[in-house]
Amino acid sequence: MFHATLSLLRMNYGPAPGGTFGGGAAPPHLVPAFMRHKQTRQLIAMEAARLMAEHGIRDYYLAKRKAAGNLNVPATQHMPGNDEIEQALAEYQRLFQAQTQPRRLRRLREAALEAMRFFARFNARLVGSVLSGTAHEHSDVNLHVFSDSPEEVGLFLLHEDIPYEILQRQLRVDAEGPSVSYPVYRFLADDIAIDLTVFPLKGERQAPRSPVDGKPMQRASLTTVLKLLETSP
Repeated sequence: MFHATLSLLRMNYGPAPGGTFGGGAAPPHLVPAFMRHKQTRQLIAMEAARLMAEHGIRDYYLAKRKAAGNLNVPATQHMPGNDEIEQALAEYQRLFQAQTQPRRLRRLREAALEAMRFFARFNARLVGSVLSGTAHEHSDVNLHVFSDSPEEVGLFLLHEDIPYEILQRQLRVDAEGPSVSYPVYRFLADDIAIDLTVFPLKGERQAPRSPVDGKPMQRASLTTVLKLLETSP
């Protein structure tokens, strides 16, 4: 997707200062030629992916809005889906971060493996971009842990003298149901942020919906993460 469309965008718009595409208003006669429908979605997805990869924007909606602004495209019904941005992010990393992203991904997966062993009593599972492979230098390690008493996780961290902060994360379990708030324990392991979202024990049987595609989130066991590390560069 980046090959032809990115070349076209650079040819007609040119890179703006700081590396964003666009930057100034597009010549009016060019807008009807290629800024519509499918190509508009692609361009916004590409710029949103760049913002996420280079600037650490984590919220898909925010990335889309900023991308549309950078490209001088109205935020209309042509906004891409989160899954389109995820695909563009993977392509961006393949093209522009081929040397650095795989190394960072491996380091994050190694940190995830160590954390999963440390929190084995809570049956830790890896989720998110470190599992899917689109993690970058701004990404956290996201784990799901399970306990009917979330305070047990906090007490365990206190016992191990690990400073942490408590957050709340809104997740949807049922496609049509309301979002549910879950406690999150966040701490640093060297320079890597680890997020532990605490679910009740029965929550292990039903994963929440992914913000990327709306399907149940993929969860990886320690064995699966070991296999990922064994088969990756």
